[in-house]
Amino acid sequence: MRKYGIIGVGHVGATTAYTLVTKGIADELILLDDHNEAKAMAEKLDLKDAQARLDTRTRIKVGDYAELADADILFVTAGNIHALDNASGNRWAEFSYTREIVQDIAPKIKASGFKGVLIDVMNPCDCITYYLQQTTGLPQSHVLGTGTFLDTARMQKVVSDQFDVDPKNATGYVYGEHGESQFSAWSTVRVNGLPIKELAADKDIDLNELEDAARRGGWAVHSGKGYTSYAIATCAVKLSQAVLADANLACPCSAFSEKYQTYVGQPAIIGKDGVVSVTELPLTAAEEAKFKRSAGLIREKFETLPGMAKKAVKTA
Repeated sequence: MRKYGIIGVGHVGATTAYTLVTKGIADELILLDDHNEAKAMAEKLDLKDAQARLDTRTRIKVGDYAELADADILFVTAGNIHALDNASGNRWAEFSYTREIVQDIAPKIKASGFKGVLIDVMNPCDCITYYLQQTTGLPQSHVLGTGTFLDTARMQKVVSDQFDVDPKNATGYVYGEHGESQFSAWSTVRVNGLPIKELAADKDIDLNELEDAARRGGWAVHSGKGYTSYAIATCAVKLSQAVLADANLACPCSAFSEKYQTYVGQPAIIGKDGVVSVTELPLTAAEEAKFKRSAGLIREKFETLPGMAKKAVKTA
């Protein structure tokens, strides 16, 4: 039985739940929202109303944390999207709110006996993912964040629009923070299998402009509808499916970097135990410098969290 839990049933949590139910991905779904149980109950009822018209059935509960004991996947999607309203896309605007959420929910997750894979969607994603791992005591491989999985999709969209190809035919990675210090590692990017740097030179395309468009993609969505939901929920669900299928999926996510001693967006292999391994691709010297700087910014913020100063102990 494929059992999922979702903590936080706002825009992203609800969209994730809808995806799991309507696609028949979850056999059982636990909705948890300590701050708005009425919303969680309403989402449950709405999803149950839909089931007479679906080809699959999902058992949906608005439960307590004890229900997570035998869950396979736990999404943490809580946050305060309104903190971003005047933040010009700076995801650190949610930091003071989401760190308090972690302090509230981590002991409950730990007490529940949850031993599955936790996928964090909260912002600032990398720092909060690391905080969740440390405070729940789960193995590092069992805790990952969506990180630059979404930013890479936005890069693929921008590149595919520029070269008139399917987004899936634009491959490569965005590295670093799920935030302003992220960067497109153009040395890894291919369009229909061809290096983008060569194609861009032939067509006189400014890759810096493409990178900026990708970085600002989320803010463009937020500016129009006040939040993002579809793309990030799709990324979260795809990561969970890779876990349940033991797919050994190669994709970027927020995973622990031994080199830089922090969670940060980078290529990894995702399977039944979460992050099976981190993939260290050769980067240019300039790209490696950007990666180091971005990881350093995350680490610096992480060390401001209660009890996390100079924390560098790996949880096996």
